[in-house]
Amino acid sequence: MTTPLMSLVWTDHVTGRQGFLVVDRLVRGVASGGLRMRPGCTLDEVTGLARGMTMKEALHYDPASRYVPLGGAKGGIDCDPRDPGAYGLLVRYLRAMRPYVESCWATGEDLGLTQDLVDRAAAEAGLVSGVQAVYPLLDDEAAARRRLADAFAVEVDGIGLDELVGGCGVAESVLAALDRAGVPRAGTRVAVQGLGTMGGATARFLARAGLRIVAVADIKGTIANPAGLDTEALLAARDAYGTVDRAVLRPGDRELPGEAWLSTEAEVLVPAAVSYAIDTAGQERITARWIVEAANMPVLPEAEALLSARGVTVLPDVVVNSGTNAWWWWTLFGDVGPDAEEAFAYTRRSMRALIDLMLARAEADGTTPRAAAHALVADRLPVIAERFGWYR
Repeated sequence: MTTPLMSLVWTDHVTGRQGFLVVDRLVRGVASGGLRMRPGCTLDEVTGLARGMTMKEALHYDPASRYVPLGGAKGGIDCDPRDPGAYGLLVRYLRAMRPYVESCWATGEDLGLTQDLVDRAAAEAGLVSGVQAVYPLLDDEAAARRRLADAFAVEVDGIGLDELVGGCGVAESVLAALDRAGVPRAGTRVAVQGLGTMGGATARFLARAGLRIVAVADIKGTIANPAGLDTEALLAARDAYGTVDRAVLRPGDRELPGEAWLSTEAEVLVPAAVSYAIDTAGQERITARWIVEAANMPVLPEAEALLSARGVTVLPDVVVNSGTNAWWWWTLFGDVGPDAEEAFAYTRRSMRALIDLMLARAEADGTTPRAAAHALVADRLPVIAERFGWYR
């Protein structure tokens, strides 16, 4: 991949904390990518995430759909989202980035931030919407905005549709890999790191598909039960940051250290929290057959090479967690309506096709799924460039 089109480092005049914006490339003048807030966020991290967004957009390109692929971008703020001053910092960051959000950067929630919080801060910063840069690409802006607003108002069993579609995509990635390997779903054990938006929805969909969630990890540690956790009870007991109230634990549930999820006896690990969660030392503890990257960049490249050498398959984030981003645009451009079942069906169909294509390419080329995903992107980017044009 090439160097990004634009990299910005912003310093807050109140706190001295830094924020970042990286636009990897533009397609038809626009790039897509969320905004994260976490302590220790760096420009290099945001650059990698922006490059990943370019790949996600390319992988979901379908010339038969209304959804037009965008370029990739990402924003980041170096701050703990629990800090009392975090919201004010978010508003000041968005106010500083307002020209880019208005013209070329479509953004939304990411690690550490909820969509409601981003929307509220964007309004306070004087923005119409976090995705207003896309509006000029729409055939009927008013209808598209109503459709997206209606979709965000949909809830399923108390959780918003916007929070569920990403987990639906991750879960379908797991199911596609199991089906392709001929592994029965019933009883397949899963450990999930992070029970926020993505991890929580993934756990729900997998549990309802018959898999057994045997461990979940949050900021307080790991909760484990080899017989299976009560996923719905844990989800209902979360706070806004995905931390579970331990008062709901059953007698058979055990509280373990935070890193215990890595060595859980499970077939599938789903890192769904922070980047760089699995390093070369941590990978030695893993006995799972699959690692499914619900988080962005959770497995360090050196660790992935070691995992691959001992037969552990890593399904990469650029495919696995791309459902949320794609759903925004499927809805806004009109490929799906504001209906949960329609959104889930479209997400499952699209993600399964993409996983199958990636794994078939990996088998044919004798390489890893990540290398296969990169090869698919390399095939599609020239087609997108020829049809729509881009700036790198």
